[in-house]
Amino acid sequence: MVAKGTQITLLFALEVTDDIGYASYRAGMRPILAAYGGRFGFDMCVSKVLAGAMDPGINRLFTIEFPSDERQQAFFRDKDYLQVREQWFDGAVGQVVPLGYVEQPG
Repeated sequence: MVAKGTQITLLFALEVTDDIGYASYRAGMRPILAAYGGRFGFDMCVSKVLAGAMDPGINRLFTIEFPSDERQQAFFRDKDYLQVREQWFDGAVGQVVPLGYVEQPG
């Protein structure tokens, strides 16, 4: 269980296969993310995976932060977010690898 006043940080690795479609996804989801108090922390394009169980196609790493676990869960269930994801994300990303979930005092 997550304590009150806890910030949630998620770490993901992606294989982006369509940069334009992925940029459209990001543009469409940002206002929805902000409405839930969420934001991107680190956001990196990577050119080479040196080690790990990930497919070498991984080319993007990012953290996404939320003010609470409830807010992050509500964001990922939001009907507008799911519509943007279906329209842009699903065709622009080959694979998604969740790498971490961190709870920190907010």
